[in-house]
Parts: sequence; C-alpha cells; structure tokens
Amino acid sequence: MTERGGQCSANANPERKVVDCGHLPFVIKRDGTWLYRGTPILRKPMVCLFSTVLKREADGSYLLETPAERGSIEVEDVPFLAVELDFTGDGMDQVLTFRTNVDQMVTAGADHPVRVAHDILTCEPTPYLRVRDGEGCHPIEARISRAVYYELVALAVPHVVHGRRMLGVWSCRRFFPLGEMPIGED
Repeated sequence: MTERGGQCSANANPERKVVDCGHLPFVIKRDGTWLYRGTPILRKPMVCLFSTVLKREADGSYLLETPAERGSIEVEDVPFLAVELDFTGDGMDQVLTFRTNVDQMVTAGADHPVRVAHDILTCEPTPYLRVRDGEGCHPIEARISRAVYYELVALAVPHVVHGRRMLGVWSCRRFFPLGEMPIGED
C-alpha cells in the first residue's frame, strides 16, 4: 500500500507501529468498481483482498489498514454491493442471506440489519445491509442492488411497527421494514 514518493509518517501510538500514508489513490465507485489511480482494478481476488483491510473511522471516513500501514480512501456511497439473495423458510423463521460483490456472505439479522434510506428530492428508496461494524456509529455497509431489492419486495409481508403498518421482510426472527403500507391496503 505504500505510495512511492509519498510522505508516510509513523503513527503517534507507540504501542502500534503503523505507518500513516495519508490519502491513498483508491476510489470505490457507487457501482462497486474499485479504482487505483483512476484505473479499475480488474482482478477480483485483488479487490477481495483489499476489502478485508477496509476500515471505517468514527468520523465516517474510510481507510485501508494493514498491520504495517494505513491510508484514507474515497468511497462514493458504500464500499460493497449486495448482488445476490438466498432465502429459506418463511414468516418469522425466514432467513435471508446476501452475497456481496466481494463474495462475502452476510445473513440479515440483529447484527446485520437491513435499512432503507430515501432520497430527499425523489423519495426513491435505497436499501442497505450492514456488513460489519466500523468505529463509532458508522458501520460498513453494502447497498442492495436493484434486482435484489425487487426480490426482497416480492418476499415482503405486512407488519405493524410502532403503530404503523409497514411492508417488510423477516430474517432471523427480526422484521426489516421496506416501506409504509398505503392507507386502505392489506
């Protein structure tokens, strides 16, 4: 990860000798493409390897960190995409397992909730899945691809959440709302 000709400085933490390399020339695009110096990384095993050292700081920023060095990177939305869905069971006993674009399997549940954000202007839903914890309150997430979201909607059932009728999915005995039910719908 060391940037040739870049200025790296030793971390101030004397117990941990991690070299801080500042900003690294990596960008993770909204579509899940990883770029290095503006060029897509085409070798999937390399992307999968980098994904294992991806961290998220308490301020929400992303970095790549090995035991020896670390550097910040740019992430346009979230670093991963949920590209495939497998489900077993039904009702409260349903289990939803997602495969990410780096072939990580994540089962939705208490530690890996599904959430839906809505665009402020268009109100268009964008669903996310928590992949792993970051520092503070900023997890590392995967955006659920449109095709997988349509699969979730096909599995959705009504359920009352805080007095509101919601449409959502069950996984590992947890209900994940996808949206509010229209008035008069059952």
